[in-house]
Amino acid sequence: MFVYEKRLQYPIHIKNTNPRLAKMIISQYGGPHGEIGASLRYLSQRYAMPLPELKAILTDIGTEELSHLEMVGTIVYQLTRNMTPEQIKAAGFDDYFVDHTAGVYRWRRPAPSLAIHLRSTGDTIADLHEDLSAEQKARMTYDNILRLVDDPDVRDPIKFLREREIVHYQRFGEGLRLATDKMNSKNFYACNPSFDKHCR
Repeated sequence: MFVYEKRLQYPIHIKNTNPRLAKMIISQYGGPHGEIGASLRYLSQRYAMPLPELKAILTDIGTEELSHLEMVGTIVYQLTRNMTPEQIKAAGFDDYFVDHTAGVYRWRRPAPSLAIHLRSTGDTIADLHEDLSAEQKARMTYDNILRLVDDPDVRDPIKFLREREIVHYQRFGEGLRLATDKMNSKNFYACNPSFDKHCR
């Protein structure tokens, strides 16, 4: 069961309207390395994890990714809440505006199915490697955003989100070590007793 606290994980107070930045940052809402895909991926993978410690890691991180989704949505909203028609046009935000006004939406043209980002195989080793990769891709995306953003009100929460991706990567690394230690005799990528007689 989840408990919702009515506060952001990290405070966000953006003073300047900037739809150009919002257009970049919205990728981390529902883009290929975004927070909604990460959250649903981890919360879906936990069901098939054979060890309670792995289920706990996936639940913890999947839940935190929901709070990151809320942060990215807040950043985008605060960057667009007072847009003028001139700013919308100058930033190339008009395609988004026509469909969503200033509502926060996982924007991609054309919009791919969210299911392609879930990557839940039911195989412990494959899923944990996918999760490690996903965290590095998210970190890379935040790195790229930081290369392009100079507003300190925006940079500060983005830097926080980037740091959390690194922590998640470390936790998944711990989970992978745990899985290979505890599962080696039962089901490891190099040896599976269900179809390899040499493993028995």
